[in-house]
Amino acid sequence: MNTTQIVAEILFRENIDFITCIPSTPLIEASAAVGIRPIVCRQERTGVHIADGYSRINNGRRVGVFAMQAGPGAENAFGGVAQAYADSTPILLIPTGVPLARRSIPPSFNSVRCFGPITKWTGYIENGDQIEELMRQAFMQLRCGRHGPVLLEIPVDIAVKDLDVSSIAYDPPPESRTPGEPEAVRRVVKALLAANHPILCAGQGVLYAEATKELVELAETLNAPVMTTLLGKSCFPENHPLSLGAGASSSPDCVYHFLARADLICGVGCSFLKSAFKARIPSDRVLVHITNDCSDINKDYPRSYPLIGDAKLVLRQLLDGIRLQSDVNNPPLTRNIAAEIVAVRDRWLRNWLPRLTSDEVPINPYRVIWDVKNFFNPTDTIVTHDSGSSREQVVPFWQAIEPRSFIGWGNSTQLGFSLGLALGAKLAAPRKHVINFMGDAAFGMVGLDIETAVRARIPIITILFNNSTMGIYSDNDFPVAGKRYAVKTLSGNYARVAQALGAHAERIFALNELIPALERAIEATEKDRPALLEVITKEERNFSNCTVFDPL
Repeated sequence: MNTTQIVAEILFRENIDFITCIPSTPLIEASAAVGIRPIVCRQERTGVHIADGYSRINNGRRVGVFAMQAGPGAENAFGGVAQAYADSTPILLIPTGVPLARRSIPPSFNSVRCFGPITKWTGYIENGDQIEELMRQAFMQLRCGRHGPVLLEIPVDIAVKDLDVSSIAYDPPPESRTPGEPEAVRRVVKALLAANHPILCAGQGVLYAEATKELVELAETLNAPVMTTLLGKSCFPENHPLSLGAGASSSPDCVYHFLARADLICGVGCSFLKSAFKARIPSDRVLVHITNDCSDINKDYPRSYPLIGDAKLVLRQLLDGIRLQSDVNNPPLTRNIAAEIVAVRDRWLRNWLPRLTSDEVPINPYRVIWDVKNFFNPTDTIVTHDSGSSREQVVPFWQAIEPRSFIGWGNSTQLGFSLGLALGAKLAAPRKHVINFMGDAAFGMVGLDIETAVRARIPIITILFNNSTMGIYSDNDFPVAGKRYAVKTLSGNYARVAQALGAHAERIFALNELIPALERAIEATEKDRPALLEVITKEERNFSNCTVFDPL
């Protein structure tokens, strides 16, 4: 066996069922030989995005793998890896590299050195004796602590080197999770019970820990409202009476109504990172910060009560601690939080219903989102958004009921990410409808990978808003360049492009065309054919509590 064949066998033992890739890398043939499906993409960035979406839907229990060609393949993948790093997604990257003797000779591209700042861990194989050890380290890094991309480079001469190996002793390393320090747990329990107006802020750590049940139980025990981060959207059911929705770059009114009054904000599985794509957290409140990464603590806010540990284990500790308190049978139920949430939400929705139910032409994108939301069964559907206007329009109004029924993202906001993300989600959950909302600018970045979906028979539904402009920017952003050179203006018939690539595709100009088109799109996906619906929309720059352009 050669080095790459051993790596492929280890991937098989790790329950990897596909790799995304672009030729050429010897891992393609070696993986196919052991029954791992290679999916060849049209560009490296989308290949990384597919691995990312697969890992997210599986909560890291099964991870996506992207195999890179040496040099340009690795170079072109950089943007996708940066997105995974920003959002802390566990994916395994296996680039081939230049021959071992050329690693330090410019201009050779050294993946270990170049990807170091945007990966959790990097390594490279120098000889056959290291393979099992380094693969075990890589998967241990994927399973423990804060998630992130992991990279293991194989120099091209080492990759094809025959080794005298009679057997492979590799066993997958176990996941390792840690509970909170008992005294820290006691301090947090005391603080939670002393608060008059606590609010829970839940991040994607709840999703990876699969701790939704514990989060719901804590919220109900404390009678505390729950907001999620954008990355954490879906970790708390948004049809629950205590749900406020996602505190993202655009948020429901409930988020800021309750944040303004909160005397304690308890972050669970979140970073409390200041970002244009997160709700503004008042800095003068008592903060509890539950995270599995100590580097999150005191990053942007002073932490009154830090608590390091796995979200599921720590939440269970808190619940047990609360039950031991003498006043456990008298929780603060005198505050009718659920009724107040209903009142605030209803008022907010009344203000937005004219857009959500608008009959105007060109079609208002909010009406498209509203109709699509009401058409699909939320328990059978996974939805994601793209960057820009589609994010601001979809996130506040799409109700996520079950964990991972919505993929929110945005610590980095690369246009076009939603397409690969949806493809990976569909590979992870083939029986669910998977929908990605994107704009015309986003399609321009990654649209040719519709052909990947066709060829690989990954039947997602893409809803493309075509307003012929970069709508997230106002005319005031480009007062001269806009008038003189039309820098905001876009053009194209994207349904025709998708049809040429083999997808089912339609262009929609009128509202009465939307639901029949959705029905035909579903029929296409049932035959393993992806569908794209290009909806001609107006430029809509009204967003709910948008923070994108606010200074931090």
